Amino acid sequence: MILTGSAWLARRADLLLNVIPSKGMPMLSDKEAIATVAVKDLKAAARFYESKLGLTPQSHEGEEQISYRTGDATLSVYRSAYAGTNKATAVNWVVGDELDTLVRSLKAKGVAFEHYDMPGIERDGDVHVAGDMKVAWFKDPDGNIFSMTSR
Repeated sequence: MILTGSAWLARRADLLLNVIPSKGMPMLSDKEAIATVAVKDLKAAARFYESKLGLTPQSHEGEEQISYRTGDATLSVYRSAYAGTNKATAVNWVVGDELDTLVRSLKAKGVAFEHYDMPGIERDGDVHVAGDMKVAWFKDPDGNIFSMTSR
């Protein structure tokens, strides 16, 4: 069963109620955010996230959702009929000076990098360069766009 619409919101609301303080007006500035990515086939997505990106699953909600820890953040991957419809970057990893090394490592595992033509941005192989900032974009099997940036 794929959770969509109100069922998905109800499940997420249950999770949020456990982190909102009961007194005073809650604010989001001191709350943890979770990156959420929709996929069509959770098992295929798990293979990509685990074998290609090197992420380790932290929790599962049956056949509907897997949570991965990535740095100090959580990446939630869930099944949805709307997977891959976002045409913008869904998740960005800030990787600093390791960008070029990570690009080579992911490419060796079969990850294909995206190339975009943007004014004022040069490309060095799979890495886009704008001044002292470098960015590399890639997609998961559902077409979700991810990036790694040097800052």
